[in-house]
This record gives sequence, structure tokens and C-alpha cells, in this order.
Amino acid sequence: MGLAADVLDSLYRACAGLALPRVRALHLPPAPWNGSKDGEFAALELEDGSLGLSYVLLDGALAALASGGQSEDAAGADPLEIARWWTGPPGARRTIGFAAVNALTRHFFDRAAFVPPRAADSIGGLAPRAGEHVGMVGLFPPLLHQVTACGARLTVLELKAELAGDRPGYRVTLDPGELESCEKVLATSTVLLNDTVDEVLAHCRRARALAMIGPGAGCLPDVLYERGVTLVGGTWIENPEGFKRALTAGAPWGTYARKFALAPRDYPGVDALRARTA
Repeated sequence: MGLAADVLDSLYRACAGLALPRVRALHLPPAPWNGSKDGEFAALELEDGSLGLSYVLLDGALAALASGGQSEDAAGADPLEIARWWTGPPGARRTIGFAAVNALTRHFFDRAAFVPPRAADSIGGLAPRAGEHVGMVGLFPPLLHQVTACGARLTVLELKAELAGDRPGYRVTLDPGELESCEKVLATSTVLLNDTVDEVLAHCRRARALAMIGPGAGCLPDVLYERGVTLVGGTWIENPEGFKRALTAGAPWGTYARKFALAPRDYPGVDALRARTA
């Protein structure tokens, strides 16, 4: 994963010479999955309370993590070592590794006293207009109407063959090449885990707006901006204890967090933030 390796390089640079908290625990939603959005993510916690989220419904990760073993291996470990698992093969270890990347990013932001701004909407500020061609990476039924209601043409890229075809107001395709004609693109942060991010971004080079959103969008954004992403929208946890209780119970955790929207103009960059930690 080219992008993952580059993000890790940024993270190593950010954390170089810093005394980092160890991994405290991995908090899991109920297994098997309860069917809710709130049951789709795990949270890795560092000893300072920093939490990083990762999607657990890929490659049997939730079942593997719920059985113990790999999550127990992470407890007490150096989070930078665990973060390297993100570049490994699909499965539970990669899921934990990505959560460690996000937890370390939150720790770094807190040390630099950096807080990303609140999101104004749920579609990455794309503001679709009539006649525009909008791409969506991953089918998000709750967001479809926000794009199609204004008269924009919508193309959805999916991995599931059974979803492909024309629908009222939009089209679902398996071909990432169809993103090349899109003027604006909304991508789920799950592409950071499922080995598709480099290919997806390569097909979005003509888009003038490219938003990557989702609870898992918590890594350092420098490399994403370099590859054409114009906004990163993730979850900023404001009440860690309440969040952990809700997550492990499979209950809604939105009360304990807020959505953020971070554009390049609002982000100082990893080196400037690093200077603040000195």
C-alpha cells in the first residue's frame, strides 16, 4: 500500500523523539455485528486516553478480534510498532494497525493543541449542483438524496457485484475508471483499509473536489492532500469514557463525539504541528 507507507512516514516524523504512551486496550463493538452503524468500528486506546477508530466489518476482522489473541498482543505495546500492522495483509492485524495510526494522530494533535473545525454537513462540503457529475465511493443510502435532489448526476463505485446497475437517479458501477469524468467525489475512509485507496485516488485526478469522510478518517492528512483529497471528514471524540461505554454496548455514540471537516487551508501541516510540541 503506497499511501499507507507514506502516511506512516509522516507519522514517524511527527512522533520522532517524543515519549509516546503505550497501547492500553482495544475496545470492540458487540460480536457478531448488531446491524447498526455504531457497531461497525473498534477503538484502540492509548495510555493517555487517545482513541483511534477502525472499521471492523472487512475480512472477518470483528470475529477474529472478538476471539482475543491479536487484540491482546497489542496491549502494552509501542503504538508505532502496532501502526506498522496497517501495511500488512488484510485481516484483524491490519484493522488494529490502522486504529493505532488514528490513535497516534489524535495524541499528536492533542500535544500540538490542534483541534479540527466542526463539519457543516455530512457530504464533505461538496455542495453538488444541477448538471454536475458526482462520484461516490461506497454506496451510502442515507446520503444519496443529498446528491440527487439537486439534480446532480451520481455514479457510485462499489465492490459488490450484486449492487451494480442503474437505479432511479444514480448508477452503481464496479469500474473505478468511471470516476474519471466526475467533477466532485465523496469517498468513504474504508478505502484506507480495503486496498483500494491508491487506485481510487488515481481515477479522481480530474475532480476539483474530493472529500474522504467517515469515522476512520483520523490519520495525518498530509499525504491525502498531496494526492488530491480536498477535505478529510472524521470523528472527533470529546468524551472518551462515554464513547467507550457506548461502543462496547453497541449503542449510539454520537453524543460523545462530533464530526470534523479538515481542508488544507485549515491544517498547518505535520512539520508546523511538530514544532508546537517542542
